[in-house]
Amino acid sequence: MKSQTRMLLALTCAGLMSAAHAGSVKTSDDDVYKPTGKGVGELDAAATEAVHNGLTKSGGGGANGISYHGGPLITSVSGVNVYYIFYGSWTSNQQALLTSLMMGLGGTPIFNINTSYYDGSKRRVVNAVTLKGQANDNYSLGKSLSDANIQTIVANQIQAGALPSDTNGVYFVLTAPDVAETSGFGSQYCGWHTHGTIGGADIKYAFVGNATTIAPSGCGVNNPSPNGDGGIDGMASVIYHELSEASTDPDLNAWYDRRGQENADKCAWTFGTTFKTSNGATANNTFGGKNWLLQQNWVNASGGYCTLSY
Repeated sequence: MKSQTRMLLALTCAGLMSAAHAGSVKTSDDDVYKPTGKGVGELDAAATEAVHNGLTKSGGGGANGISYHGGPLITSVSGVNVYYIFYGSWTSNQQALLTSLMMGLGGTPIFNINTSYYDGSKRRVVNAVTLKGQANDNYSLGKSLSDANIQTIVANQIQAGALPSDTNGVYFVLTAPDVAETSGFGSQYCGWHTHGTIGGADIKYAFVGNATTIAPSGCGVNNPSPNGDGGIDGMASVIYHELSEASTDPDLNAWYDRRGQENADKCAWTFGTTFKTSNGATANNTFGGKNWLLQQNWVNASGGYCTLSY
């Protein structure tokens, strides 16, 4: 059946309070924003000044509703490498579910959407994803984490040799339900991505938390869910969201629109055509032997649009 599903409270994957923020800040139609990796753009003062001074046009963000700003993409011919860091207490079944997600995502029509993005040399993101490594972290920094702690967790695994240093990789810090991320997990975002220098290399990394305890109604924790674990199934869509953005805008200076929204931000919490699974849950993708409910993504072609395949 066809349905345009929105999760309870219509929270965006990486910017739950963006509407409230927009209502409290005076802005101009000519203001230009850049991405933060958390779904809500921040004012790009230099670009806005150029527009206000008539040096450039504000525009709508390119012919397809999104523009290239000159930065790198992950365009390795072998595709995007992914590394999981399971932080906190996880069951083997939970880890296995997210392993199935990443092992099956490459080559699918939904990840192929990211191949519509390219760099200044016309090199495109490749429709291939490889889960290259996994590590466990037993609450090394406690149960209340800052943004800086997320980079430290990644750095510790690389420096200990548990995971390699990979500039074509995206490192996901995946947290258990009893772990808080203090910059706004559950109130401002469900996940985010960024980059930082670790051991002299530009490392891309992301945070995605299990919101079962902290924000069950806001971060896609549905019951029933396709694989019988609402927290993990909710994380799956957020992981896809952040991986799509980290592939096409890894350093936050490649593809985004004039409001600072990256490709997946433009389609957050829209799910396209869905179907019912045998347990009565809603899903829209099947791969890796599992059903998934993943958000749509923005195609950089034909004027730009949200879709589940390309």
